[in-house]
Amino acid sequence: MSRVWEIPVHDSTRVRDVRIAAREACAAAGLAPPRTAIAELVATELATNLLKHAGGGRMVANLVAPAEGGAGRSVQLFSLDNGPGIADVDAALRDGHSTAPGSLGAGLGSCRRSAGAFHLYSVPGRGTVATARVDPEPGERGARTAQLPAGGIAVALGQAEQCGDAWTWARSGGLLTLLLADGLGHGPKAAHASAAAVAELHRTAHLPPAEILRRLHTALRPTRGAAVTVAQVDTERAELSLAGVGNVEARVRTGDSWTSLVSHPGIVGAYFPGHVPVRRVPWQRDSLLVMHSDGLPSRWTPPQDPRLLAHDPSVVAAAILRDAGSPARPVRDDTSVAVLAPRPPDRHP
Repeated sequence: MSRVWEIPVHDSTRVRDVRIAAREACAAAGLAPPRTAIAELVATELATNLLKHAGGGRMVANLVAPAEGGAGRSVQLFSLDNGPGIADVDAALRDGHSTAPGSLGAGLGSCRRSAGAFHLYSVPGRGTVATARVDPEPGERGARTAQLPAGGIAVALGQAEQCGDAWTWARSGGLLTLLLADGLGHGPKAAHASAAAVAELHRTAHLPPAEILRRLHTALRPTRGAAVTVAQVDTERAELSLAGVGNVEARVRTGDSWTSLVSHPGIVGAYFPGHVPVRRVPWQRDSLLVMHSDGLPSRWTPPQDPRLLAHDPSVVAAAILRDAGSPARPVRDDTSVAVLAPRPPDRHP
């Protein structure tokens, strides 16, 4: 099931809650004590920075697939705020740099060294997004972790433990497939449906999207069903194919324009259409795909900042989630955003 952790951080008492959440996430992922200690350290540093530099924000912990070739699950930590931002990100990542009185300035640099992958995006006056992944096994000392082609974030309605949304990606030869599932309703039964979709994708990633959806329909029959969209990039043909059933939306960006790709009505596992349309569009070097559940406001504005769009997909997904909502417009459902951007690693931290 899709266990998630979301902790608002607005006073010092929540730093302990964030540390406990990181520990629980590591236990759920089966991480060894040394890896758990690293996750707790990174989570504590990020939560402390939220208080010191941003006036508060929120931390999210998800369980995700590890780096390519790895086994088990990793813990992905997110720090989101709408604070003053960081004017010089490179300087902030250097040990000894700090803008907070009495701080040693080692927090972000420590996060970068400790996590399997650490990324930071900040805009002065608009806030900061940081993501850190702690894998089951440490990478080679000093080696730079390759950017994964996909990333995402999921949060549950009312900060519940179980999220009915789930996403995953899989590679099969020259095919790179991204799936996002929104289990019907909320809670454990919705999470069970979306988790079944995730498991089935890893058995069927060699198939085209429409056939994957048909296999998913069979796999999800014992569940309450889910809205599911499957997108697949054929890297050899430079083409994106997308098929969806239910209200999972998708937008693809090529050049400077965004295009909406509409799903077909129905519920995978319950009411499957006789024909599933497949949308095909060219996939270019700068293309980027965003998929999201209906927890995201339907009129969200796609990002235009080229620095953000060149970042790790986990950062892009988290920034979209942060910027699409507000305290005045709280989410009314489980919410997830997944981003596909298979390309060479960026130069951002």
